Amino acid sequence: MQKISFFKSNQKPKILCLGAHADDIEIGCGGTILKLAEECPEAQFYWVVFSAEGQRANEAYKSAERFLSNITLKTVDIQAFRDSYFPFVGAAIKDHFVILKKNFDPDLILTHFTEDAHQDHRLIGKLTWNTFRNNLILEYEIAKYDADLGIPNLYVYLNESLVQKKISNICKVFGSQSDKEWFGEDSFRSIMRIRGLESNSPSKYSEAFYCRKMVV
Repeated sequence: MQKISFFKSNQKPKILCLGAHADDIEIGCGGTILKLAEECPEAQFYWVVFSAEGQRANEAYKSAERFLSNITLKTVDIQAFRDSYFPFVGAAIKDHFVILKKNFDPDLILTHFTEDAHQDHRLIGKLTWNTFRNNLILEYEIAKYDADLGIPNLYVYLNESLVQKKISNICKVFGSQSDKEWFGEDSFRSIMRIRGLESNSPSKYSEAFYCRKMVV
C-alpha cells in the first residue's frame, strides 16, 4: 500500500466536515479528525450538521468543541432540516451547500458515503460532489442495520489513544442515543478494528474512506 500525506508540510489546511445528523461526523471519521487536529493545530475547520434540534443540537455543539478542542480557527454550523426527509427538502439543503461553497474553499472534505442506505446520508454525500468539483473528498462510513458497508480504498491509521478518545467523546456527549442498540463502545471499536486488520495497521485500528478521485 502507498502511504501519502493529505497536505503539504508548509500548508495551513482548510477542512470541511459534513454530517446529516448529530454524531454522524464523529462516528464516521472522529478518529481522523482528532488525528488531523493533533498533527495540524493550525488548520481551519468548518463543521456542519444538517439536522439537529433541541437536545440533539446541544449535543452536536458540545461534541464539535470536544473534537476540535485544540483548534483555534473553527466554525460550527448546526442546521435543523427535517430528519429522514432530506430528499423531500433537497432544494433548501442544496441552497445551503451553495452558501458553504461561497464561504469556504476546503483542501479536504469529509462527508457521507454516496452509497449509504440512509436517504439523508446519501443526499449529503451526493450534494458534496455536486457542489465541490475541485476539492479532495473522502467519504466516511457508518455501520448500521442496513448492512451497507462497502469496500473502502483509503485508510487512516489510528493509535489506541485516538481510538479511545473518539469513543469516550461520543459516549459522554450523545446521551440521547444511549438507549439505542447500535450505540456503544463495542460497536464503535469493532469497525475500526476490522478496518485496521484490512490495512495492516500497526496499532490494529484504522478508519476507512471511499476516495473516488485524487490528484497527487
